[in-house]
Amino acid sequence: QVQLVESGGGLVQAGDSLRLSCTASGRTFSNIAMGWFRQAPGKEREFVAAISGLGRGTYYADSVKGRFTISRDNAKNTAFLQMNSLKPEDTAIYYCAADGATVKVQSEPTYWGQGTQVTVSS
Repeated sequence: QVQLVESGGGLVQAGDSLRLSCTASGRTFSNIAMGWFRQAPGKEREFVAAISGLGRGTYYADSVKGRFTISRDNAKNTAFLQMNSLKPEDTAIYYCAADGATVKVQSEPTYWGQGTQVTVSS
């Protein structure tokens, strides 16, 4: 079992930056791939970014490529999502996710955090 706790959401203006954090417990952190998803009001939850257990592979949705960066600090059991050049359409609840398989964390992760709200005003 893996427990995930996100932090770092908030209200920002368009063009600003924000960094989300996700701290995991319950399993050797370097053995699990981490991901971020988001769900905007009235829309389905969508994949944002993922990173492999050792951080050697990173994957992004086209909508965030070049603006968002996923990273991890395995010594601190924490994954990050650095979000730059934020747009109003980035407004959503952002969920941290984890799975033993990097492929699966991008589509159907086993473990989910509770979500953190990100609101970008125009």
